Amino acid sequence: MPHTLPSFSAQDALVAIMVTVSVSDETIRTSELVAIERQVNHLPIFADYEMEAVREVAQTVYRLMEEEDGLDTLFAMVREALAERLWETAYALACDVAAADGTLGQAELRLLEEIRHELNIDRLHAAAIERGARARHLTL
Repeated sequence: MPHTLPSFSAQDALVAIMVTVSVSDETIRTSELVAIERQVNHLPIFADYEMEAVREVAQTVYRLMEEEDGLDTLFAMVREALAERLWETAYALACDVAAADGTLGQAELRLLEEIRHELNIDRLHAAAIERGARARHLTL
C-alpha cells in the first residue's frame, strides 16, 4: 500500500469500519448510508466530527479494498487509531450498519466475524451486541 494513506482519528476509524461493512457485499444500500449518517450525526463520540470527513474516509476504504492486503491494512489503521475501550463500540456500529437493510449476507457475516477477531471482541459480548442491532432494525 502506498505511504500516502492518511492516519485515522478515532472517529475516522469508526466511520471506516461502518463503510467497510457497507461495501463488504459490493452493494452499498441507501439504508446502510442512512445508518452511517445517523450514527455520525447523533452519537456523542462524533460531536465534533465533520460530515465531510466521511467522504474522505470512504475513499480511503475504497482504495484499501482494491489492494490485496487492504483489509489487513485497514484493521491495523483502526487498531492504531482506536483505544481498546472503543473496540466494542466499533463492533456495535458495524452490526448496526450490517442490520440496517434487514438482511445479512455471507460477505457481511464473514466481515463481522473478522472484525470480532481483529478487535478481540469476546463471543458473549458480540452476541449481545448483535442481538441489540437485530432488535433495533426489526420491521413489522
